[in-house]
Amino acid sequence: MDLFLDILVAILLVVGCLMSLIAGIGLLTFPDMLTRMHAATKPQVLGFLLIFAGLAIHLRSWAVIPVLVLAWGMQLLTAPVSAHMIGRSGYRTKHAAKETLFSDELSLVVNKVNSTPPTEATPITKDQPGENQN
Repeated sequence: MDLFLDILVAILLVVGCLMSLIAGIGLLTFPDMLTRMHAATKPQVLGFLLIFAGLAIHLRSWAVIPVLVLAWGMQLLTAPVSAHMIGRSGYRTKHAAKETLFSDELSLVVNKVNSTPPTEATPITKDQPGENQN
């Protein structure tokens, strides 16, 4: 039984590391920001899951499982949010190759925001030298 678990751990760790390697290679080789962002998030989360599963089986301790689940859950929550924010900021700063997009739904939102007139701002007045500041 120990030999089977050791083989399972080795397979999980190797496949998890390969997924992370694929994510790194995708970051270096893909042509534009949106495909690089996709490569950075999708295989990375699955790679972490496989590595953490292999680590949990290897350690054979119930005390480690909540920590590994918490670490994987945080990765699962933060990777899509960060990719979303990077994608939106890259789109707005013209780093996204818009001619390669199949559907450009964000353009409606950006055009709507950019077409609204700016609101009047109240002028900021500085205190005159010599005035009493309380």
